[in-house]
Amino acid sequence: MTVQAQIFRFALVGAVNTGTYYGCYLLLLTWLPYIAAHVVAFALSMTGSFFLNAYFTYRTRPTWRKFLLFPLTNAANFVITTGGVYLLVDVGGHSDRWSPLVAAAAAVPVTFIVSRVIMLRPERGAPGSTPESLTESVASK
Repeated sequence: MTVQAQIFRFALVGAVNTGTYYGCYLLLLTWLPYIAAHVVAFALSMTGSFFLNAYFTYRTRPTWRKFLLFPLTNAANFVITTGGVYLLVDVGGHSDRWSPLVAAAAAVPVTFIVSRVIMLRPERGAPGSTPESLTESVASK
């Protein structure tokens, strides 16, 4: 698969992930302060993003190793979006409903690059890192 195809698929997954995040965020915003709602929604959507990117974007099987490294793909995204939400809401006085969407746009290129490196990295053959290990573990629950 070409890099352009991966970028296109990554964008589609990103759109689904953003919708998932934003729906969770709005739901949680009714009970939690906006930063707490952001953090919880981010964690939930990141799990879904891992599986969508593994199967759809990069066409690779999920492994425990990739699953544990995947949050690194979102570390920069998390810092950029959290900082952006704070700056937009508390400093800029913008709506806490729309600010997460604006902040997320700035993080997309960095997230793609780091995600591609982690998801397409060859396995080292460590115990528990076989392609089937995570899929079987998740499927059995």
